[in-house]
Amino acid sequence: MAAPNKITPEQLLRLIGTPDCLQIVDISIDPNFADDSHLIPGAFRHPHTDLQGLITRLNGQPSVIICQKGIKLSQGMAAQLRSAGLRPEYLSGGNYGWRGLAQAPRIPSANLPPMKHGHSLWVTRHRPKIDRIASPWLVRRFVDNDACFLFVSSAQVIGVSECYNAIPFDIEDTFWSHPGPKCTFDTMLDEFKLRTPALDRLSTAVRAANTDKHDLAPEAAGLLALSVGLSRQYRDYLEQLEAGMHLYDVLYRWARDGTEERHTWPTGKPS
Repeated sequence: MAAPNKITPEQLLRLIGTPDCLQIVDISIDPNFADDSHLIPGAFRHPHTDLQGLITRLNGQPSVIICQKGIKLSQGMAAQLRSAGLRPEYLSGGNYGWRGLAQAPRIPSANLPPMKHGHSLWVTRHRPKIDRIASPWLVRRFVDNDACFLFVSSAQVIGVSECYNAIPFDIEDTFWSHPGPKCTFDTMLDEFKLRTPALDRLSTAVRAANTDKHDLAPEAAGLLALSVGLSRQYRDYLEQLEAGMHLYDVLYRWARDGTEERHTWPTGKPS
């Protein structure tokens, strides 16, 4: 009989990228991690010897605990967390099981943004529209769900970056920006190794709307209209970002699960 607190790689893959995803904690020992320094999207590393620190960091949130094979380390930590009143799962098969899953992305740890106080800090221009909402969504859903984003005047992005060690993005002459005809969202997908069919489909729509090349994707005009509407609806850019998170959540579910669906009138009759 399967353990009641076990989650399979297939089940976790369906959760990643959605607002319902668990906190993903990799407690692999350092020598094992050094042999293959990749993380499941959204995961953070934590030593298996620091139970109290993990309890504090999880702050009551449901989680999935991962070790190399899903045996003693992850099951033992999950049991201890449950004894402390939390709601952890452990990943069946661990990192080995995840590696054997088709189309399961893995982020090279060397490409992760620097963390300070448990989260990454990013800065970009104010008045965001498309790329400056889509890219934060991607970071929070697949890389660092506690990432913090600063929106400042265009002339001050680099200065703020230098003063506060924030990562500048979606401005010219920086790393996290537009490579040729692509956009910042594409750069992040490539650097974090997150190319999946669903995210590729979404990235095409983002690129088409963001670079005024609507012939690339029929969704581009609609995405532009919604993005401009959001920018006019909110004066507070952080409130706009929170609303935009919901927008890209539903776009991701469309890109992953709903692209074959059509709507006609009268209902059920061919167009």
